[in-house]
Amino acid sequence: MTNELLRIHRLAVGYPGEAAIVSGIDLTVCDRDYIGVIGPNGGGKTTFIRTLTGGLAPLAGKIEYARTDLRIGYLPQIKNIDRTFPISVTDIVLSGLAARKGLFGRYGKADRKRALELLEEIGIGRLAGRPVGALSGGELQRVLLCRSLISEPQLLILDEPTTFVDNRFEKELYELLARLNDRMAIIMVSHDLGTISRYVKSIVCINRCFHYHPSNILTQEQLAEYDCPIQLISHGPVPHTVLTRHSGCACSTEASKPTTSEPQ
Repeated sequence: MTNELLRIHRLAVGYPGEAAIVSGIDLTVCDRDYIGVIGPNGGGKTTFIRTLTGGLAPLAGKIEYARTDLRIGYLPQIKNIDRTFPISVTDIVLSGLAARKGLFGRYGKADRKRALELLEEIGIGRLAGRPVGALSGGELQRVLLCRSLISEPQLLILDEPTTFVDNRFEKELYELLARLNDRMAIIMVSHDLGTISRYVKSIVCINRCFHYHPSNILTQEQLAEYDCPIQLISHGPVPHTVLTRHSGCACSTEASKPTTSEPQ
């Protein structure tokens, strides 16, 4: 039997005192789900994620958690990190335990050992004592991934995790997430549609509207349905799922459809 982790009902997300950016969100997240969140910049993806992780209060609707001690790991966009703060790599990783130990909680030997193990597992053990300001973008992204994992989350949420990382680590990251999905649910925001479609199990489309598709296969036609200005490029036949049109939403207009030409 599938275990529910959280249920979202008629949720509206946005900023206090302003109109909702996305509304009417209904979604159930279960153990071992792997949901890819896609859509254009400004469509509401990060606002949805910030609401889901508690950074913003819902404007309407509710998020019901299956248990009060549900552990959520969160990897934010790297641009939201203060890189001038005087903190070491190991302490960044340990800060992922703050929700459990409190802001000024003490970290024991077992906690530090686990932090070092994670850094080694991700391939950056040599950076353990380095200050955050000395890290490259890719190194910082790896450190933040370790921070999101140290609490052994039941739900891992990642917002553009492949930003600033090289192709080798990007491949390693997706392979790691596939293994992690054996013991936790994952929600991942990404523009890397061709790659994530090989790993995720279902897809959420956000462009001022919210649509859930129980499929992991994308086509250009599907992207046009919610007016996402992204192209899929592939060699050879591409398997696809035909999805029904999104009704009652500006993102389903005929004008949003791109013109295409036959291959030469």
